[in-house]
Amino acid sequence: MRADLNALAVFAVVAEERSFQAAANRLGVTRSAVSQSLRRLEETLGVALVRRTTRSMSLTEAGERLRLDIAPALAGVTAALETARHPGSTVRGRLRLAVSSIAETVLSGPLLASFADTHPQVQVDVLVTDEEFDIVAEGFDAGVRLGEVIEQDMVAIPVSGDQRQLAVCAPRYLERAGTAPAHPRELAAHRCIGWRPAPRAEPYRWEFTEAGRDFAVAVEPAITTNDMALMMRLALCGAGITFGMEETFRRHLDSGELVPLLEGFCPPFPGFYAYYPSRRHMEPKLRAFVDHIRKERPGRS
Repeated sequence: MRADLNALAVFAVVAEERSFQAAANRLGVTRSAVSQSLRRLEETLGVALVRRTTRSMSLTEAGERLRLDIAPALAGVTAALETARHPGSTVRGRLRLAVSSIAETVLSGPLLASFADTHPQVQVDVLVTDEEFDIVAEGFDAGVRLGEVIEQDMVAIPVSGDQRQLAVCAPRYLERAGTAPAHPRELAAHRCIGWRPAPRAEPYRWEFTEAGRDFAVAVEPAITTNDMALMMRLALCGAGITFGMEETFRRHLDSGELVPLLEGFCPPFPGFYAYYPSRRHMEPKLRAFVDHIRKERPGRS
């Protein structure tokens, strides 16, 4: 049995767009052509890949499995074709990045701005997300996350130095509270501003280290949000103690608008990494981004 590689490519676009019409628009063909290509693929495989209704479509279990299996191979083929088509030419195309909301090194702007300035024909598309997912299957070229949560089969390069998390608050909050917590367990007696990664998720447990042993404190936040910027603004207003990456708070710590707390329980740890799948043929746009990170990242050797 030999499946039509073009049909597989069409299926991959349908799976990503979750819409026959959107896939047709992206491919520059008619909706009917997309539907016929997919139907032929299903007949060849002898299994249904999508569920069709008059209003929507979704992948079957077999379709979802096929999507995950072919994504790395199709990405490699695309990279090889791009390299063959534009050997040594200007880097171009859309670079899709999935970046953690706390990756200040990237989200602060200069790294991406200088890359875009150096490669004006690359369109940089950044999704800021804390959701964990397969970047290859979802059509992203690379991601940026803390090194400890990156899958082992990915290539990872540092985009920052070591990081640490800190509890911080405004001086006015301490004046009102009367005393600062001396140990993380004393946070229960303070107003805290917490972070929740998703609507149905529990608030993040604040992580500390004591005598070489890691532990987490489940604070009961007076205010909870999924937006680090809002957490910081609330802390600056004296609303309570919040917790996050030191580099996110750095400007306000230096100015004295925020003060660090519990520093003895907050040792440094490996920071953020850009990660991408190991491929024989890396697309020029991704190679250019990787080279730019190696050139520009702080503290490079």
